[in-house]
Amino acid sequence: MTTALSFRPLDSGWTLRAEAGPAPAGFDATVPAVVPGCVHTDLLAADLIPDPFLDDNESALAWIGLVDWTYATTFTWSRDAAERTDLVFQGLDTVTTISLNGHEMGATANQHRSYRFDVRDALVEGDNDLVVRFRSPVKYANEQSAALGVRQRPYPLPYDAIRKSACSFGWDWGIATYTSGIVKPVGLESWSVARLAQARVVATPAGDGGVIEVEVEIERGAVETVPLSVSVTVNGPGLGDGSLPGTVVEVEGDRARVRLELPDVRRWWPAGYGEQPLYVVDVRLHGDDRPHPLDATHRVVGFRDVRWDMTPDESGTPFTLVVNDQPIFVKGVNWIPDDALTVRVTRDRLRRRFDQALDANLNLIRVWGGGLYESDDFYELADELGLLVWQDFLFACAAYAEEEPLRSEVEAEARENIVRLGHHASLVLLTGNNENLWGYEDWGWKQRLDGKSWGAHYYYELFPALIAELGPHVPYAPGSPFSPGAGWDGERQTGAHPNDEQHGSMHLWEQWNRLDWTTYRDHKPRFVAEFGWQGPPTWSTLVRSITDDPLTPESPGMIVHQKAMEGNTKLTGGLIPHFRMPEAMEDWHWAMQLNQALAVRTALEHFRSWAPHTQGAVVWQLNDCWPVTSWAAIDGDERPKPLYYALKNAFAPRAVTVQPRDGGLAAVLVNDTAEAWEGELVARRVGFGGDELGRFTVPVSLAPRETISVSLPGDVVTASDTASELVVAGVDDVRGFWFFAEPRDSALGAARVDVRAEPAADGTLVTVTASSLVRDLTLLVDKIDPAAVASDALVTLLPGESTTLLVRHDGDGLAASALSDPRVLRTANELVAS
Repeated sequence: MTTALSFRPLDSGWTLRAEAGPAPAGFDATVPAVVPGCVHTDLLAADLIPDPFLDDNESALAWIGLVDWTYATTFTWSRDAAERTDLVFQGLDTVTTISLNGHEMGATANQHRSYRFDVRDALVEGDNDLVVRFRSPVKYANEQSAALGVRQRPYPLPYDAIRKSACSFGWDWGIATYTSGIVKPVGLESWSVARLAQARVVATPAGDGGVIEVEVEIERGAVETVPLSVSVTVNGPGLGDGSLPGTVVEVEGDRARVRLELPDVRRWWPAGYGEQPLYVVDVRLHGDDRPHPLDATHRVVGFRDVRWDMTPDESGTPFTLVVNDQPIFVKGVNWIPDDALTVRVTRDRLRRRFDQALDANLNLIRVWGGGLYESDDFYELADELGLLVWQDFLFACAAYAEEEPLRSEVEAEARENIVRLGHHASLVLLTGNNENLWGYEDWGWKQRLDGKSWGAHYYYELFPALIAELGPHVPYAPGSPFSPGAGWDGERQTGAHPNDEQHGSMHLWEQWNRLDWTTYRDHKPRFVAEFGWQGPPTWSTLVRSITDDPLTPESPGMIVHQKAMEGNTKLTGGLIPHFRMPEAMEDWHWAMQLNQALAVRTALEHFRSWAPHTQGAVVWQLNDCWPVTSWAAIDGDERPKPLYYALKNAFAPRAVTVQPRDGGLAAVLVNDTAEAWEGELVARRVGFGGDELGRFTVPVSLAPRETISVSLPGDVVTASDTASELVVAGVDDVRGFWFFAEPRDSALGAARVDVRAEPAADGTLVTVTASSLVRDLTLLVDKIDPAAVASDALVTLLPGESTTLLVRHDGDGLAASALSDPRVLRTANELVAS
């Protein structure tokens, strides 16, 4: 019987040692190392460094990125019957030399790919010594930048010159860690005759059935004449007894193609549009001894059609996602690595983040190009839950050299990741880069590059060619933002400007950087791929990570945990048009969190109101990688900020908002469900005391996935006193508000509420009844219990109205007195009322 492929993990007995560089005294001793892991996590476990996320420990630990580190282990091995044994590293961060028993096996310089070395001849009976020497990523990047030529980027260190997660060098929301480590599993793979080098699986719906196509590439051993075959079976719903009889084809040379037609399969749908049935495709490689495969793998697939409609129309060029012939309004968020020490991101942690995303009515996550090609766990969970994924190739906000050695590394990582990710039902777009097409046009690169390459070859030539070869079913865009029809003629970009709002996707950052957030309404983009507003993390996260005494917006730790250029200045400038600047720290904290939520809510309601002209909004950003003031909706300790609830409410399946239209106001109704929505629209002009000053009613009927606009009459939209009136428009219990004056210019008085609490199965039910107008009521329950989370926030109540919220927490119920504490129960009112 032929020996089948086997994999032996090498995950034990590792040690770590500082070899060269400015390590403090004592770091030349070896410490235990966990593999997969990284230098930081090992030094933390050995209690040799403080937590880099606290106070100003970031700068105190910057030396780690300037040191050469060595991982070493000894393992026993006995000669077996296999023809070949490979040393396989699934991920190394980043620049290494690998030795086995004193023999150099190879070198690596790319975090974004795996490596395989034939080590059969270097192995010995008994003990074997494996050493992985890591170069300082900072020193290597600087050396490569000098060799390749300095190029444009927004941050000092040349992350563009090394194939490593760009944000590990720091970002305007991220800590600089300069990590090193064996970040993914490593082991010995023994095999004979042949192995599966690559298996590409595509599932395509066809009528009521579907087609599975499998393309296999084989690596053969020493004897290349052994006849081989590949068998494929499919298991999943709708296949009779749950499986389809296998199909066997002979391997010709080093390739085989298998096609299976399935008579009856169920379609995979995004969250909010249907279910996510998945099918397991088993692929086996056989030799002469066919019942015993030489190698085997599997892919989990879903049957769905995906395309982006970019057919020009009278308004420009849309960027509309279509799944199974159904246009999708994209309710998206941008994603960064969920921990700056990425080895700590587990499947359970990803599941928590995805559950939060679904609870916030999201349907797409864009994996940003300065982070990582996300993990198999990430994509498997997205497939299971129906979260669409847009994955950037890993190029962000910089000009990149097209010369060697970078050029070959980029092609190798792209090939590997197109194949690794291409079968996932959740993957709906690969994008060449983040903001580089835009940067080349508008950020002064052309003059400063002075003829040097900047990445155009990758975005316009290499990636499209590789996708055509390896994953032609996966949609591609050269960049984000991007205007369809644009290209590169060898000297310049052609077609529309990359960030033209009439064409394709755009990024909107002038609001945060220079303008008031009300100017989001000045834009009618076809698709918004990035925009956002900053706010501090939750109070519990803030005081856990910063120990300043006193803690102020400008105290030293706060400044360390504010990475944006002039971040606090922009926070202040963005608040003043709406609220006066609070003096007390907790009031400042609440004001900035609220203003962040109002800014993004205003933008999202505006963008949704223009559907289908606008067909998506992707907020910057869902998550944080450490405790920091940032654009995130969920902070570095996994707690939702008020912004999270703004996303949840603005992206609700059914929504009513009041929007400026043609010099007046209109109620815009959005029905993003599969059912018709019928009812009566009631729009009222109301005084802050609750008195009705104008009323308009009209029956409405919305088809599934329809948006309609209803103009409101003058007696509703014309205020007699702008400081003390608002418009309320709603259908059933879905409603929106329009305030005629900014809070700071209004007559908004102190919030008067009654709070009642009663124990519930998984927390406390809290009922708040208003006896005055209460604007954007929010319970900052983490101040009572850091693990507590409220079901909703940013609730506006008219006098006499009530709302009931569930506060989830462990232990006994929370007291009404604690929930009504002015530090916990916050509203916009106290930021206005004197």
